[in-house]
Amino acid sequence: MFTQVYKPVFGSLGWSALVALIPILFFFWALAVRRMKGHVAAALTVLLAILDAWLVFRMPVDKALSATVHGMLTGIWPIGWIVFTAVFLFRITERTGYFDIIRRSISSITDDRRIQALLIAFSFGAFLEGTAGFGTPVAVAASMLAGLGFEPLYAAGICLLANTAPVAFGAVGIPITAMAASAHADSLLISQMVGRILPFASILVPFWLMVVMSGWKGMKEVWPAALTCGLSFAITQFLVSNFIGPELPDILAAIVSIVCLIILLRFWQPKQIWRFKGEASAAEMAATRERGAEPKLTGRQVFHAWSPFLVLCVMIILWALPAVKNVLGKATIIFNWPDLNKLVAQTAPIVAQTTPMAVTYKFDILAATGTSILIACVIAMFICGQSFSDWLRTFADNLRDLRYPLLTIALVVGFGDLFNYSGMSATMAMALAATGVLFPFFSPFLGWIGVFLTGSDTSSNLLFGGLQKLTAQQLHLSPYLTMGANSAGGVMGKMISPQSIAVGASATGLVGREGDLYRFTLKHSVALVIFIAIVTSVYAYVFPGAIPQG
Repeated sequence: MFTQVYKPVFGSLGWSALVALIPILFFFWALAVRRMKGHVAAALTVLLAILDAWLVFRMPVDKALSATVHGMLTGIWPIGWIVFTAVFLFRITERTGYFDIIRRSISSITDDRRIQALLIAFSFGAFLEGTAGFGTPVAVAASMLAGLGFEPLYAAGICLLANTAPVAFGAVGIPITAMAASAHADSLLISQMVGRILPFASILVPFWLMVVMSGWKGMKEVWPAALTCGLSFAITQFLVSNFIGPELPDILAAIVSIVCLIILLRFWQPKQIWRFKGEASAAEMAATRERGAEPKLTGRQVFHAWSPFLVLCVMIILWALPAVKNVLGKATIIFNWPDLNKLVAQTAPIVAQTTPMAVTYKFDILAATGTSILIACVIAMFICGQSFSDWLRTFADNLRDLRYPLLTIALVVGFGDLFNYSGMSATMAMALAATGVLFPFFSPFLGWIGVFLTGSDTSSNLLFGGLQKLTAQQLHLSPYLTMGANSAGGVMGKMISPQSIAVGASATGLVGREGDLYRFTLKHSVALVIFIAIVTSVYAYVFPGAIPQG
């Protein structure tokens, strides 16, 4: 049995947290400064983290290696499986010419790149987050924007920025229901707290996207679209999370925001059509259409071209139904992970008493979301009239192109698992918890760090939910405030998570340029988590009556 040690350096929490931070700082440096390729930086970071866990945090080498391999397999299945199949579906439509019709159908709504980003990255991405989560929104939406002609860096970066406010309720509310179960809390009360924090971000993010793309002047030109998109999403998110529960806020809010934005565009369009430098201007695009280079599309053509993605949505929703999950789950293989299950123990103050950690691995070959996307890919082959031989060639080409991104994903999830089971993540969490009355401000940063390490708000909530609850009770604060802050702050770490960066890079052809994506998203991630920290502090000390009471 290995019992986690939280103060291995001089018995000091501060020094121990700084030493635990070394692999994370190295990873940032390797990507953002040295501009190493993602899989190289991730491999070196894993090696450094294993040494840190063994030499400083006293984790036996065999268990450190076991934790890393467990994470790597989790990175491949189910996370990498989702990424692979989502990009595969896009490439089927691209290879058969159907995505060109999709591009033209979106352009017929508007040629303005900013509004296209709102429709696809923010609203459609939120729908995918609500139904599937785990990298699906970035993989699908980023590949769609790249196919529309967005610069690859902007296609990936914009989707990473947009995939923030929906994440806390992603995958039909799993992040919140998982935290409620692990921390023995009421999922509706956590949902209500998150639903009282995140709507402020939901209103802000569309404006933020417009500024990032086109500056303050460009944002002013499309403020009605940004306001319509964000406000409709935020209101729906608040109402559903507070009066129904955590399962449907993303799905319903995304649908409402898409409908409201399309209705607005029937009566209003920006005076200036904004496009990236080097692209054809709006006047040139119009002249091209007038010359007949792009004949007008019929409704049937548009519906046919969008059908693979409609099938994708149907399959994902179908896979999320409890009855379907129960049937498909019968083929799932679950086994205790060797040299780790019940052989690593957490202790106080992370848990009330020393508790061995259950570590299993689940291979849900049928129930996995990626499998539902693969079935959508099979159906898309018939919809798009693709031959089976060409479908197989597309599959093989996709596997070849994604081999390094998938390796990167596996390595960074392995790093996250090692960080968790070695106790390094708990040490950093305790250092933040030691801030006392400032803890409401710092509690979102716990979630932020957790999502950075694991790539998942669910994992972050499982990692720190119990600590948030215990710390809040010791400080005589509402545990639902801090647990909600953990989830709300965590979503802002999604855009800098190595896993998400790898997904965005693989979906847009930026493999090897992961460092560029880090530099694109890092400052926005920090600014937005500070915004969430301020909102949380206001609830704690200015409007405590607005906090749900258990």
